[in-house]
Amino acid sequence: MSDFLLSQYDFNLPEELVAQRPVEPRDHSRLLVYKRKSDQVIHDHFFNLPKYLDSETSLVFNNTKVFPCRLLGKKSTGGKAEVFLLERSANERGVLKALIKTSGKKKVADTFHFENDAVAAIEELGEDGIFFLRFKGDFEQLIEKYAKIPIPPYIRGGVSDDLDKEDYQTYFAEKTGSVAAPTAGLHFSERTFRELTDLGVVQNYVTLHVGLGTFAPVKVDDIREHRMHEEDYIITKDQLQQIKNSRKRIAVGTTSLRTLESIWRSKEEYEANQLQSTSIFLHPGVEIKSVSGLLTNFHLPKSTLLMLVAALTGREKLLELYEEAIKEQYRFFSYGDAMLIID
Repeated sequence: MSDFLLSQYDFNLPEELVAQRPVEPRDHSRLLVYKRKSDQVIHDHFFNLPKYLDSETSLVFNNTKVFPCRLLGKKSTGGKAEVFLLERSANERGVLKALIKTSGKKKVADTFHFENDAVAAIEELGEDGIFFLRFKGDFEQLIEKYAKIPIPPYIRGGVSDDLDKEDYQTYFAEKTGSVAAPTAGLHFSERTFRELTDLGVVQNYVTLHVGLGTFAPVKVDDIREHRMHEEDYIITKDQLQQIKNSRKRIAVGTTSLRTLESIWRSKEEYEANQLQSTSIFLHPGVEIKSVSGLLTNFHLPKSTLLMLVAALTGREKLLELYEEAIKEQYRFFSYGDAMLIID
């Protein structure tokens, strides 16, 4: 039962181990390797990743691209307002999902004013603090010129700068639509890709646009009662076939793993090139079927990401590994170091 209690996924992390900037160059972050079958732990650096892989391995990346989605503006009364867009494009009704941070209660028809004379109005109240906004004015220019990169609040209070425009984006980012980076991919560089290719490691791609589901907090005592928000994903026919044909699959990041598990568990065969949505929640007690390994960062206490990794290692073992990472002064969270879990 303890594997299902939220309180059992807590740990104490010294504040100084929360990475505020990535290491330079990005492939010089540290790498904790955990071999499950031998229960072996190895401390290394990310640029040595190829030595733990072989030509039978397929690395599955999420090639989503973060878009500037944090808008700072004002309420019609003059008070401060922060709008955090959860999607890049409006739906068929012309509205976008967003989170809104202001003082006071928010209601339908409230308006928010931004640079470039853009205005957003609340058209509908959603669940879990989500609002549906309709924008007037030059929305594209508003996003491209004035919106901020959405770094998490534990990185410099969530205030991004010009460095984050490059740092908080993977080397292989291609498909725009995420409000958070698939951070396991931040460690890869052109050199890493070249060495992996020379080794014969296949690089495959899925696209899952990271949204509220990935970082929404768990608010129930029994984690099995937590419900994930839906996130969209898509895979090309060619990439899907290559992934299925590979002998060893290692997911690069939790979003890649959630995409693969959603396909593997689908009652109907996934139709390639079709946008689908998933709300899959992986945690101990849920068998991982699609991969034999995972490359990931070190995650927040009590987070769904921590629980997902525990599905591969077991909760007690994962917390033991985290305790060792803290002892060895690994850097945590989005700009932190990496962990490789393999058989």
